Amino acid sequence: MPEDSEIQKQTPQKPKLSTRLRNYFLTGILVTSPPAVTIYLVVLLVNFIDDKVRALLPGDYIPEEYLPFAIPGSGLVFVSALMILIGAFTTGYVGRLLYRIWEKMWERMPFVSGIYTALKQIFETVFSQKTNAFRQVVLVEFPRQGAWTIAFVTADTSPEIKNALNADDFVTVYVPTTPNPTSGYLMLYRKNEIKYLNMSVEDGLKLLISLGIVAKKK
Repeated sequence: MPEDSEIQKQTPQKPKLSTRLRNYFLTGILVTSPPAVTIYLVVLLVNFIDDKVRALLPGDYIPEEYLPFAIPGSGLVFVSALMILIGAFTTGYVGRLLYRIWEKMWERMPFVSGIYTALKQIFETVFSQKTNAFRQVVLVEFPRQGAWTIAFVTADTSPEIKNALNADDFVTVYVPTTPNPTSGYLMLYRKNEIKYLNMSVEDGLKLLISLGIVAKKK
């Protein structure tokens, strides 16, 4: 028969009350923090837009002038309705004509034309429903050989770059910084230097923003 000491070793001990309370507390933080921070940021954005819009509207168009309480998000609704009206007008014949005149005016301005064209291309790429800003998640050696990092294939190289490099097997890769993926490096890699991952672009961005903590488990 086993001795009493051996039975005590084999029986798992329950965690102390302080340990369980600490684990419950940390679990509560993990559950409530993401929605709380999200709601807080949304409220800040809505209040910021409301304050800016109210300063531009006449007093007769502000709901608080007729109601005893403030309506949060009224400025955001006004801006959204204004964007819809502008978009609807631009799709018409007169709107397209005025839009072409508006674009030519910006494109003829020195120095400003470069900024306008770059921003226009960025917004068209991000908000376009037909194309994706990032095509695929890959691994590339960066910033040195033997060190691998997450990157995104953006497009094939332009004919000018292919002619300069005298090669057709280069692809354009965006290497983002962590945890802010909006800044990074535009790199050119040969196709055989890239390791393609079976990962969606959304999961790749989550992995970068979370510093590698959030990883999709299969």
